[in-house]
Amino acid sequence: MKVSVQTAEALLLMIEAQNLPIGARLPAERALCQALQVSRAALREAIGQLIGLGVLESRAGSGTFVRQPLAVTMFRASQASIETTAIKDDHVAKDDDADPLYRLDVYEARLVLEAGTAWYAAQRATPADIEHIRAAYDLLADYQRQGNTEQAALADAQFHLAIAQASHNLVLLELMHNLFERLQRNVVTARRKIYTQTYEFDKLHAQHSAILAHVSDGEPQAAREAICEHIGFVNQQITDIELQQARTQRVSRLGILL
Repeated sequence: MKVSVQTAEALLLMIEAQNLPIGARLPAERALCQALQVSRAALREAIGQLIGLGVLESRAGSGTFVRQPLAVTMFRASQASIETTAIKDDHVAKDDDADPLYRLDVYEARLVLEAGTAWYAAQRATPADIEHIRAAYDLLADYQRQGNTEQAALADAQFHLAIAQASHNLVLLELMHNLFERLQRNVVTARRKIYTQTYEFDKLHAQHSAILAHVSDGEPQAAREAICEHIGFVNQQITDIELQQARTQRVSRLGILL
């Protein structure tokens, strides 16, 4: 594991251990280097990673501040996803090309797994769990407003992972971690195809809001139905867009032949 990633984890643990609230200023760079026993280069790279994830923010002339909380488990999952994707991206693309129905398999897996995690999260989520889910939800909205599709996709996947974490079922959480790479890829695909449309984004934003509300209010049946509706909607939209693209390409080919 890279030193900067280890340093980022240590920073997250420090924020959690000291219960630093949103808006709290981190200690000075020299103090952090001494406390974490790392170089300034490693610290700065780690802070940059957390700023990129929306956990921290840098204010010119003032320092670095806590922007949103993030569980270490979620950070580790995101790093594992990024590293695995970098190694396997070509292989995954070949698998998807060889089996066009693979995306539907991911959809069905998400539907079965996330219906369960939402059900249990609505019954077992602690106030801290709700805050983690809400933080991912707020971060997703922020990145969407900025037009940062890649970071929005990561925040979207983290939103779903935070719900799994709130289920307090270790097996379900382990399965979600294993699915995280595919989940993030699935979300990126969806965003590239439908999230660029403001009207569709408003629908998706409302669906995420409903899921958050039902989990927060302790409504397991409603939470399960909301997440199934959301995943089903995303899948149908992608299917419709891919069908339209296939028709357009077919007409284009026919035009060339004619």
